[in-house]
Amino acid sequence: MRQILSYLKGDSVIWIITLLFLGLSVLSVYSFVPILVKTEGGTPFKYLFKHFIYIVLGVLTMYWVHQKDPKYIAKLSKFGFYLAIFLLIFTFFFGVRVNDAARWIRLPIVGLTFQTSDFAKLALVVYVSKLMVNKENVLNSWKEGFWPIVIPIIIICALIAKDNFSTAAIVFMVSLLLLFVGRVPIGKILTFIGSGLGAFGLVILTHLALPAANILPRFDTWMSRFFKAYGENASSIDNAQAINAELAIHNGGYFGVGVGSGKLKQYLPEAYADFYYSSFVEEFGLLFAMVLIFLYLVLFYRILRIGLNAEKLFETYVCVGIGLLILSQAMINMLVCTGIMPVTGQNMPFLAMGGSAMIMSCVSLGIVLSIANKRNPDNNLSTETKR
Repeated sequence: MRQILSYLKGDSVIWIITLLFLGLSVLSVYSFVPILVKTEGGTPFKYLFKHFIYIVLGVLTMYWVHQKDPKYIAKLSKFGFYLAIFLLIFTFFFGVRVNDAARWIRLPIVGLTFQTSDFAKLALVVYVSKLMVNKENVLNSWKEGFWPIVIPIIIICALIAKDNFSTAAIVFMVSLLLLFVGRVPIGKILTFIGSGLGAFGLVILTHLALPAANILPRFDTWMSRFFKAYGENASSIDNAQAINAELAIHNGGYFGVGVGSGKLKQYLPEAYADFYYSSFVEEFGLLFAMVLIFLYLVLFYRILRIGLNAEKLFETYVCVGIGLLILSQAMINMLVCTGIMPVTGQNMPFLAMGGSAMIMSCVSLGIVLSIANKRNPDNNLSTETKR
């Protein structure tokens, strides 16, 4: 292990946790895909092989990115932001539609799908981090400091929200926290939140007043999920997915029923993704689930530590944003599976069946590791003052 880690620069703890997650994902995904085999055909090996391809792509990309100087990430931030806008618009018109949502584009030749919002949320974090550094001395100005930072957030969140409200909400929340960390005046942040809520309410009223326009095509889905979770029918058959997810956790107990022996995964349509945590607890047990949570918290801590010890404010902001994106996605998956939140489309980073989410999560950690590698090539983080 020590010899392998000698080639992996930046932070050995992050590398170890990530490789543990990816290794665990191979075992768990193979166990959790029976429902996919039942609905779409094929064999578990087919989906495992596809997942393994994404793991290889993710690790190679993470390794490549972590060797680069973070200054190149900063220089490419504006290009990444405009590319994200182009990809989101392209997906809106030409994307692959699943359950009335156009979130994916199909890559030519290889035939794999890519969810453009996964790229867009990372691109936005990097771009906003760069803008906050550039506008550091004019943050009190609405025209010169605040709006140039906020408008990109509005654009990306609006483009994502139409077909993926939960991701847009996560990106919006993380962006607000970045503004707070970047010392944007709290009054301006509160005004932005109030204006955003008001604008979103106006869009909802317009959708209800002009249903033929179909401004929010997934509005009925959002409301249905909300009332299934918190309404009078929360325990009815209409809420079977969430109920089965909670039953799976209950069935797992402290030590789990054993890998491959879970029963409820047969009835969870996204046991390998959106309901990953439920399937994990059923087969591995509550004790291992607590270890899983602990590892995510350690990962978050290491990312923040690298950011706080980085040489430049841009690097600090990027690390904070990436850490919040990863942790919030994992938390929402857990909250959904335990019935605290309505059903959403957020899976477990690095653990759920691979795709663009896994690759972009690996890219995100590659950026963090490049910052750690630049600051301390021997992996020993210090606490010197930022320049």
